[in-house]
Amino acid sequence: MTVTTDRPASTETFDSLDPATGEVLARHPIAGAEEVAAAVARAREAAAWWREQGWKGRRASLRAWRTELAGGIDDLAELVHRENGKPRADAILEITLAVEHLAWAARHAPRVLGSRRVRSGLLAANQVSLLEYQPLGVIGVIGPWNYPVFTPMGSIAYALAAGNAVVFKPSEYTPGVGVWLGEAWRRAVPERPDVLQVVTGLGPTGAALCRCGVDKIAFTGSAATGRKVMAACADGLVPVLMECGGKDAMIVDDDADVAAAADAALWGGLSNAGQTCIGIERVYATDRVYDAFVEELTGRARALRSGPEAEDRSYGPITMPSQVDVIRRHLDDAVERGGRAVVGGRSEGPWVEPTVLVDVPEDSAAVREETFGPTLTVTRVPDAEEALRRTNDSPYGLAGAVFTRSARRGLDLARRMRSGMTSINAVTAFASVPALPFGGIGDSGFGRIHGGDGLKEFTRAKAITRQRFALPVALTSFTRPEKAADQLAGLVKLRYGRGRRRP
Repeated sequence: MTVTTDRPASTETFDSLDPATGEVLARHPIAGAEEVAAAVARAREAAAWWREQGWKGRRASLRAWRTELAGGIDDLAELVHRENGKPRADAILEITLAVEHLAWAARHAPRVLGSRRVRSGLLAANQVSLLEYQPLGVIGVIGPWNYPVFTPMGSIAYALAAGNAVVFKPSEYTPGVGVWLGEAWRRAVPERPDVLQVVTGLGPTGAALCRCGVDKIAFTGSAATGRKVMAACADGLVPVLMECGGKDAMIVDDDADVAAAADAALWGGLSNAGQTCIGIERVYATDRVYDAFVEELTGRARALRSGPEAEDRSYGPITMPSQVDVIRRHLDDAVERGGRAVVGGRSEGPWVEPTVLVDVPEDSAAVREETFGPTLTVTRVPDAEEALRRTNDSPYGLAGAVFTRSARRGLDLARRMRSGMTSINAVTAFASVPALPFGGIGDSGFGRIHGGDGLKEFTRAKAITRQRFALPVALTSFTRPEKAADQLAGLVKLRYGRGRRRP
């Protein structure tokens, strides 16, 4: 099929494929620079209307869009399954999370971003001081293919709730999902559909979006592509929000519930075929629990089902064909350097077996680089402190997990983990809490989506003062009395300088 819209599209097209079979699912237009610029121009005009709707009007529109997403969850889940390859049940979970975040953003935007009074302080005691967060205007969102609904919605929903218009470029591997989201918006807000527009295409389409005058770019993808996006934005001084993946680790401490830790590691590492930026790729288990943990983990891993012949698959194929080569390189390097695949280790076409690796050197690709496949490395360490040291010895810093029965110990390790997010006795739990910010440090990027921080990410802070009355002595005037500064110094000493140690 060919996807069409009510706007003129480029004569160039590309195909959306089923990653499991290679079947062509749809044909989509490749938006060129002129088409992207035209979309941004329409969004600029729509942004003024969207801002005028105020908190109440925008919330009503976002609720209508939420209704479309929730009501069409079955159709959207089927599309995610076909384009991305993940099981339909996992697609439903992803969409549900996105709907929850949309609801939170629409409900809490007035509280987080609305005008408020702040203390004026000593020198401005006669001023009323106001702080508010104003929308930037037009946000460009470049989305990923691994979670084609949940991840871009973390930018789209929060940008819209903050009062911006959005132009969304979905991944070329899941363009149909992006088109579906845009069509749902048009049904929900037919009076101004240009508030959210979708442009499909390949890399040059994303580059055009960076260069066509948007007020911010929100990008999710690899660090290598993120650097290209930043370079494209640099000429126009376009600010960017970067979520660039990770090499997340789990620490299994002496007193951990081994069965729970193994179950969580398996889900964190292998769900969605391991194609999860906040998924677990490394496990560091202490001497006391290592053997029991590996036994529990391997037993559970052997029960997973995947591959072209499996009817009830635990996870789907690798979505992006070139990623199979990365996974294969990591597995081969690990084994060649003394590691062992105690479960799996083989691949066939887009399918990679559930794989558990042990005895893998710390400087191997499987430990240092993002694998993005259904693999886990498990490493024995003497204690949790060594586990934490190895966890933090990475250029990435997105997320992680700690398993321990001690609440105090878990919180201490979580706080010292070099990551933007950490779960204790769970994996990826933070992503399901709309009020919590989502983002990383280092090669995992910067900026935050979700929560109040995510709303503020798409605004500019605006400071306003209003004089209530004139001060008896105008300090910021050339007519101030000669002794005013000395009197001010005396007041400062009286208020703040008592107890000063004499030199």
